[in-house]
Amino acid sequence: MKATRPSVLLALVLVPALVVWALLRGFYSQLPPLPWTAVPTFLLLAVGEAFTGVGTRNKILHKSAAETARPVDPLSVARLAVLGKASAHAAAVLAGVFLGFVLHVAGDLDKPTLRHDFYVSAATALSALVLMGAGLFLEWCCRIPEDKDDDKR
Repeated sequence: MKATRPSVLLALVLVPALVVWALLRGFYSQLPPLPWTAVPTFLLLAVGEAFTGVGTRNKILHKSAAETARPVDPLSVARLAVLGKASAHAAAVLAGVFLGFVLHVAGDLDKPTLRHDFYVSAATALSALVLMGAGLFLEWCCRIPEDKDDDKR
């Protein structure tokens, strides 16, 4: 598995944002107000992924209290790397969707419903970007460190 490229994540944010913005031009009036519940959900997932990443990295590097712990299972680390990559990609798409909402309602913030949707969609997009960062961090934590013995040869 190759590391996630920033250009892929950028495309996964921009394309859904433009598609949602275009779709909302015709269907926004039929939608209910956006719920705020995705914000804490994304942030809790980000905290969980970051916490898991730190623990996994410490086990891989044999640091501190992790030295007395069992050795790391390579299959578990591979699964965590895939989880990090998948959550970064999914969070990028969700950030794009909610940025599309931000783009659509940003021009008319004097109406209460539009202002509410703007704040909710902006907070949700920001929390999705935090989750994307946590997914990238988890993916990075699962990398195998370079062997220092190879440099001596």
